[in-house]
Amino acid sequence: MALQCSRRRLAARLARPANAVAGFTAVGILKTLRLINRKAMAGFAGALMRTLGPWLPEQRVGRANLKAAFPEKSVAEIEAILRGVWDNLGRVAAEFAHIDRIKTYDEAKPGPVDIVYEQVVFDRFHQLRLDGKPALIFTAHLANWELPAQVAATYGLDMVVLYRRPNLGAAADAVVNLRAGSMGTLMPTGLDAPVKLADALLAGRHVAMLIDQYYVRGVDVNFFGRTTKANPLIARLARQVECPIHGARMIRLPNGQFRIDVTEAIEPVRDPDGRVDIQGTMQAITSVIEGWVREHPEQWLWLHRRWR
Repeated sequence: MALQCSRRRLAARLARPANAVAGFTAVGILKTLRLINRKAMAGFAGALMRTLGPWLPEQRVGRANLKAAFPEKSVAEIEAILRGVWDNLGRVAAEFAHIDRIKTYDEAKPGPVDIVYEQVVFDRFHQLRLDGKPALIFTAHLANWELPAQVAATYGLDMVVLYRRPNLGAAADAVVNLRAGSMGTLMPTGLDAPVKLADALLAGRHVAMLIDQYYVRGVDVNFFGRTTKANPLIARLARQVECPIHGARMIRLPNGQFRIDVTEAIEPVRDPDGRVDIQGTMQAITSVIEGWVREHPEQWLWLHRRWR
């Protein structure tokens, strides 16, 4: 027993400097990437991941997911989608270092832009910004999923963004510093996050989160004809605060640009007493995400186990 305790203490002592070294290495990589042209680096990273990705264990996960979701597609079609998935992932990694430099179209600031949108999206977004009401916004791991929050910050939408803090302390600090000022108020996941998010909504703010991954303690939803579990937090917040729910997604365009889409308010499903039904509302949201993924399957992150 004493020997086991000594080993744990030694492992803890060794982990701290190891994490520090890994964290500072990550910071150095981010700083180096910022010196390289974003589009050139994204193209290189996409090509690199198209080469390396098929040799990684996640390739099998992605292939199995795609076969289950699209049983009608041929082997060649599945493999083509997978190459696109790896390409997109490589580009996201390269773009992360430039996240604060990616420019959204603004007629008051002429010049090259990276993110465009249609007039209907512009109108929906500015209604959210100007109506003085709280709202919930969901997104998914499509194209570059960091960018919807960046667009919101560019146009002054008061928003709290729920995010998962990296395990390495120095890397986590670098991530926060890079996102600060360009992605709204960042709130790390934690036991107190639901309370803080509800408080933000009650104060009239907007709350955004990614909701398309498997969640062990989630509610059952149907995704591509198969049952999986979704994190019910966004539906529970809607039940508690009674505010609109909108979806926002990025679409990667061939020319290195992106297009942002914002949905109309998603009507929540209600129980016989008129309250927001958690499971039904999560199914409605999941169905929206499925539609997005079907439109651009090569831009979604198929590499995690969405079904268990």
